[in-house]
Amino acid sequence: MYGGFYYGGIDSSWFLLLMFALILSLYAQFKVSSAFNKYLRVPSSSNYTGSEIARIILDRNGLHDVRVEPIAGNLTDHYDPRHRVVRLSRNVYNGNSIASVSVAAHEVGHALQHAEGYFPLILRNNLAPIVSFSSRFIWILIILGFIISPFYLELGIALYFGIVLFQVITLPVEFNASRKALYQLENGLVYQDEIRSSKEVLKAAALTYVAATLASLAELLRLLSIAGRRRD
Repeated sequence: MYGGFYYGGIDSSWFLLLMFALILSLYAQFKVSSAFNKYLRVPSSSNYTGSEIARIILDRNGLHDVRVEPIAGNLTDHYDPRHRVVRLSRNVYNGNSIASVSVAAHEVGHALQHAEGYFPLILRNNLAPIVSFSSRFIWILIILGFIISPFYLELGIALYFGIVLFQVITLPVEFNASRKALYQLENGLVYQDEIRSSKEVLKAAALTYVAATLASLAELLRLLSIAGRRRD
């Protein structure tokens, strides 16, 4: 035992998990890129653009006050809960492809979560500024832990645990938003034979969150291993 953490038996675990996470991350990036680019060239039979799909879903769920705006960049799509805005990249905002409508529906899924008070989303939104602020000091504290006192090392590890927790909470938020997106699309916005393609786009995107979470967990185990060796 050391300061409340148990370090035994994890020296090799973090390395194996890190290797798996890195491989999964590369695979996830490939899947997202290939799936998005593939279905970006396949027009939706409804001919709706991503912005139109977003507006339709918002309006039929009573969210008339949530705006839909374009944003620069590629795959920069997101929902801003502070300003109640769904922001879509140009390819998604103006595009009428399977990829465009799928991504747009997913981001609107977050707006639906916000409206219904979906607890994991609320928790993630509340943790976000704390995690963003504390992440600036983690590595400074870890370095100080080697130079000054192990206390700073453990404090840095505790803050890093917050990042891992944040990413774990993100997983159900993203999966739920995709389920909401597919439900909305299935209800008259895309044809049934296009739902499988939408699922492929959304599953590929979800895989990136899984990979990021595993990578963060591996890094946490690595820090615990370092602290354990330092204790010995």
